[in-house]
Amino acid sequence: MTKLSTSIKGLLTVIVFLAAMLPLQAAHIVGGTINYVCNGAGKYTFTMKIYRDCYGGGAAFDSDFSNGAPFAGTVTIYLGNSTVPFDVIQLGTPTITNILPTLSNPCLIAPPNVCVEEGVYIFNLDLPVSTSSYHVIYQRCCRNGSISNIVLPGETGATYYMELTAKAQEVCNSSPTFNDFPPIAICTGEPIDFNHAATDPDGDVLVYELCTPYDGGGNDQINATAPNGVAPDPDMPPPYSSVTFSGPYSFTNPLSANPPVTIDPNTGFLTGVPNASGQFVVCVAVKEYRNGVLLSVTRRDFQFNVALCNPTVVADVLETDTVTLQETQYYVVDACGESSVLFTNQSYQQQYINNFRWEFDINGATETFTDWNPTVDFPGVGTYYGLLVLNPGAAACDDTAHIEVNVYPGITADFEFDYDTCVAGPVAFTDLTAAGAGVGSIDSWNWDFGDSKKSQEQDPLHTYEIPGDFDVHLLVRDSNNCTGVRTKTLPYYPIPQLLVVAPSEFIGCQPAEIFFDNLSTPVNESYTLNWDFGDGATGSDISPIHVYNDIGTFTVSLEIISPLGCQTDTTWNNLITVLPSPVADFSYTPSQLSNLIPTAQFTDESTDAVKWRWTFGTSGISIDQNPSHTFPDTGLQVIQLVVYHVSGCTDTIQKILDVIPEVRYFLPNAFTPNGDGSNDGFRGNGMMEGAKDFTLRIWNRYGEQLFETSDPFQAWNGRKNNTGDLSPQGVYVVVVTYTGPRGDKYTLRGYATLIK
Repeated sequence: MTKLSTSIKGLLTVIVFLAAMLPLQAAHIVGGTINYVCNGAGKYTFTMKIYRDCYGGGAAFDSDFSNGAPFAGTVTIYLGNSTVPFDVIQLGTPTITNILPTLSNPCLIAPPNVCVEEGVYIFNLDLPVSTSSYHVIYQRCCRNGSISNIVLPGETGATYYMELTAKAQEVCNSSPTFNDFPPIAICTGEPIDFNHAATDPDGDVLVYELCTPYDGGGNDQINATAPNGVAPDPDMPPPYSSVTFSGPYSFTNPLSANPPVTIDPNTGFLTGVPNASGQFVVCVAVKEYRNGVLLSVTRRDFQFNVALCNPTVVADVLETDTVTLQETQYYVVDACGESSVLFTNQSYQQQYINNFRWEFDINGATETFTDWNPTVDFPGVGTYYGLLVLNPGAAACDDTAHIEVNVYPGITADFEFDYDTCVAGPVAFTDLTAAGAGVGSIDSWNWDFGDSKKSQEQDPLHTYEIPGDFDVHLLVRDSNNCTGVRTKTLPYYPIPQLLVVAPSEFIGCQPAEIFFDNLSTPVNESYTLNWDFGDGATGSDISPIHVYNDIGTFTVSLEIISPLGCQTDTTWNNLITVLPSPVADFSYTPSQLSNLIPTAQFTDESTDAVKWRWTFGTSGISIDQNPSHTFPDTGLQVIQLVVYHVSGCTDTIQKILDVIPEVRYFLPNAFTPNGDGSNDGFRGNGMMEGAKDFTLRIWNRYGEQLFETSDPFQAWNGRKNNTGDLSPQGVYVVVVTYTGPRGDKYTLRGYATLIK
């Protein structure tokens, strides 16, 4: 492909001049998509598919001059954010294919005047690898004026666009391609159920979503190649505007449907049931990721034609199975132990079923039934045949279902169980099923023991891990596929064979909090438990917590009584040993520390301690019994003392000590601004670290402010604002305000005596 030559552009000008005689405004576009294949070294093959409505009354495909196309189609390429085209490609003649309408239900008749053609343009581009994206664009006006979900559709064009990202160039990526073409015609009330899946040649991860269709071009036929012309040349650079949806519609709700149209992001499966006729613009995007990085977005903008299709009906019966006999499909209905059989009519479309009948051959005579769901009495065990006939004689709306009925002997499931009610052990289950089909006709046993465990043995043994009332279900099936079900409640409350408790031994410090983990099974809240903890205390929980406050060695015993009255007990001699512990405590002086007094003397007041470990916030540790410590910073300090007993047991105490920041500021009462270098200025002194919002003001006796500063250590030289003439000798009012490090407000008042 080459750029458009001057002569071709001149020819287009002539064609535009003849616009009044040609259908230049292509009010026929119904969709399109662009994808590409990387051939290496920056060389790409692009495939663009454009779809037109055969009955739209618009122009032929661009560049299809043999069929009267008014323009040579162009594709414009931009690099990065540039608005100057990198290249403009003239498209060759498209390969055109007529796409026949298909419907989800083959028995439905497609609506008339539905015709779509596909024009395929293939062009090669040489695009050197860049750190910016290439934008490949084709724009054309206009869409069908009969479209239902956008505003002014006949004046709304389309932009078909592919961004070749920098990352895609770097890895020589090829974009995914949609596998199948969407259905041209969709029937109201029929599921869409279309797979929009795409195939990616590189095996990248694909994510699907509904997207917004882009507008493009305009309806200016006089200046057809202008930006607002019907065939912009060059095509305009991104970004692009969405079409304007009308009423309740949006790109995520493109047509009236219940359930609404949605797309599975993982499979691309588009679902929904349209409930209103019309033409609707829908856009589907497939995003391509590799290692979590987005490589490309392939968009398919398409027009769905939703119409009320001419229906037919389908005869359907709720069946046990289906079989094919002599090329005829039969609905098989099995009845077990019942000669009266209820038939469920599942035929559709029911609103178009005007009449129907059931026919059954019983003892050589045909019996007819007219209930929608009839109950038919058969003579007994045997096989019978029948029909369900819908709309007999109505062309395209009649159907017949062939039925085979098997009446089998019944089956009665039953079982019994046996176990030792006092000693935990297995339960023996015995099958007592009576099979109507005869001895040995049972094919399977399915036991559900009520504790999530199952078995397929005829007479299983099962051990329950916990006690309780268990609903045991047995389902049996015979050779005729008939089933029987029986449920019985099994009360399982034996006592444990062995009492086990953790810990098996404990040696710890006073006070000792012990969790007695009862590992004995089976046992639950319905059992009576009697604990003796050996220190005079008792308990009744399954796994109790007990605190030993006294030192010594203790024997623990447990008795368990089941709901059925069975009893067992165990004693654990000398199970718990509690060692003595110290009691930690301390005091300190002075009671209040500051940045001026940062050293504290700590005094141990612990009981039965032989070792000490002090932690002074983050500023140090000590193992002295009565240490002193100087705090380098102000603020709250966490003081921790850990003391050790001769037994090895410990105790810990923490206290909070506050080292407060202090600010001190002092004012003199006189100064001599005579320039001798001694006491020439009036200013305060002190410790002002951490102070904020400082202000010093000085007034004369007439109320005139002569000086103000926010610097605690700036001096007043006796002149107004420290400039001009020296003030008279006398007494001046001084007011100082500031905020302390912790937000306290301070005000100092004094006098400055100026002496000449």
